Amino acid sequence: MEDAVLFAVKDHVATIMLNRPQSLNSMNDALIDGLHAALDKVEQDAAIRCAVLTGNGKAFCAGGDLPFLEALPDAASRRAFIIKVGAVAKRITAMDKPFIAMVNGVAAGAGVNLMLACDLVYAVSTARFAQSFAKVGLIPDCGGLYFLPKAVGLHRAKELMFTADLIDAATAERFGMLNHVCEADALAGEVEKMATRLAASSPLSLALIKKYINNTAMSLDDVLDTEAVAQTLCMATEDCKEGIAAFKEKRAPKFTGK
Repeated sequence: MEDAVLFAVKDHVATIMLNRPQSLNSMNDALIDGLHAALDKVEQDAAIRCAVLTGNGKAFCAGGDLPFLEALPDAASRRAFIIKVGAVAKRITAMDKPFIAMVNGVAAGAGVNLMLACDLVYAVSTARFAQSFAKVGLIPDCGGLYFLPKAVGLHRAKELMFTADLIDAATAERFGMLNHVCEADALAGEVEKMATRLAASSPLSLALIKKYINNTAMSLDDVLDTEAVAQTLCMATEDCKEGIAAFKEKRAPKFTGK
């Protein structure tokens, strides 16, 4: 039996591929456990500087596997699964490495929210998106109530969640859910270019930017205090010295994460 999640590393970039194409990469125990195992690898391997999350087949992720969810025997097991799903989104946002969602097809339900947990989102032009929960009497999970309003604004998020309407990639980009929309033959190449670029950047700089920009609860005073502390820390690093030297010498910097 094939693994529900595939993992590979090349040139400091990890690729995590959801691998249940026969069920549109919908979420069951095997897929979520596989995601956690892949995140462990990204977290523990200092040589990995960027991760790409994508799906195998014609879907990115169709959300929860409804037959699997229906078969869960009681409220405790349902709650435990929902918590485990949400923990994937939390780990992606908390990890000090950038994640790129490469949306290769439909994303629905928790699949949309898994996508939004990533730092950048690239999607194929034929992709479709739906916060489909209300159609089956559910509410958004996998962090959707947190991520979607931040991406599209409160009122638009309510409309998408209330109606469960299916939207195309151009609309999702216009709403602020996507960074870039690509044709099918260009998607992987564009993501690879960005992943390579991020992997060559200063790891500490990207880690601190991600950490603090994700902390939307900070006031302006908090932000200014945090910037002063973090910038002072960055100025003392070898990467900063290398970046300044490279700028003066008109060459590409070689960052080491030190």
